[in-house]
Amino acid sequence: MGHGKSIPFYIGIDPTADSLHVGHFVSLMVASIMQKYGHKPIILVGGGTASIGDPSGKTDMRKMMTREEIDHNVASIKKQIAKFLKFDGDNAAIVVNNADWLLDLKFIDFNREIGSLFSVNKMLAAECYKQRMEKGLTFFELGYMLLQSYDFLHLYNTYGCKLQMGGNDQWSNIIGGVELIRKIGKDDSFGLTFKLLTTKEGKKMGKTEKGALWLDENKTSPYEFYQYWRNIEDESVKTVLSLLTYLPMDKVNELSSLKDEKINEAKKVAAFEITKLVHGEDEARKAEEASNALFNGSGSLDNMPSIHLDDINISILDALIKTNMAPSKGQARILINQGGITLNDEKVTDTNLVLSEKDFQDGFAILKKGKKTFYKLEK
Repeated sequence: MGHGKSIPFYIGIDPTADSLHVGHFVSLMVASIMQKYGHKPIILVGGGTASIGDPSGKTDMRKMMTREEIDHNVASIKKQIAKFLKFDGDNAAIVVNNADWLLDLKFIDFNREIGSLFSVNKMLAAECYKQRMEKGLTFFELGYMLLQSYDFLHLYNTYGCKLQMGGNDQWSNIIGGVELIRKIGKDDSFGLTFKLLTTKEGKKMGKTEKGALWLDENKTSPYEFYQYWRNIEDESVKTVLSLLTYLPMDKVNELSSLKDEKINEAKKVAAFEITKLVHGEDEARKAEEASNALFNGSGSLDNMPSIHLDDINISILDALIKTNMAPSKGQARILINQGGITLNDEKVTDTNLVLSEKDFQDGFAILKKGKKTFYKLEK
């Protein structure tokens, strides 16, 4: 690639929601570091391919989206990308939407020019299609790899884009594009994949009880976002600090080698740094204070998730449902019977408990599920 040369590269983002989530985080960090070293990021939002849906790792076909929905999502996503990449200056990032070139393709021409270069036998051997063979793979989805490969060719021809990057679940699609460019006689296109954020069980990180962990503060509050990273498994500390913060690696190694109780300090650093990156320093500070207030009684309670009660004489079961700690009274009873609920730091044992004035000594009561979920009940 030659030293000192600025390489245009791209990452793909699927605009099926109006916010990015933790699944996009690593590729944005990689893009951000590449940009700091002088390379030019192209963010491809798949407005054209979102109307098909990527078959990798999914068992069902995805619902189609209208052009308006996609355009709305693209506009929202661009604001979040701006936290990671700069859109001005020498190697400014650009956002492109593959709807601009895919929606006008002519079927016969496309198949003659591009389809003729793909071996179906080889495609079916790829992981992303194998899983679909039992359920039935449609021709529409089989075309996904051709379109995604064509994206790389289009960006190569239009912007001189030499490198496509993505999570390692995108390997087959990326190789499809690299090979397509080589088949037309050019040998300077490359693919780079990186590991996905996973827990030690291999589940994707960023899945919460409420669904995905979003980067949009209206979908996931900065406090919940902070708490997620504050409570990761010990085994994930190194991965998260390496991939999701700009901390130098010797600092990362020092923090992740901490043992037992001390590892919590590393988690606090991770939670603060990651929240700062996504929500800014003020919000990260507030989330940190609220968290400290709960875990060790210091710091401020103002930023804790709170709920106002019209009537303080609420049953404990209703309080658990109102704060979303339990989906139903049955579940709320189970939580209490398992000893998982405390009110003002005292374990609740009576499922028929009704709150009263004495529980609101300071004007509020603190309801807690397990060690991690807290709500301030205000009268």
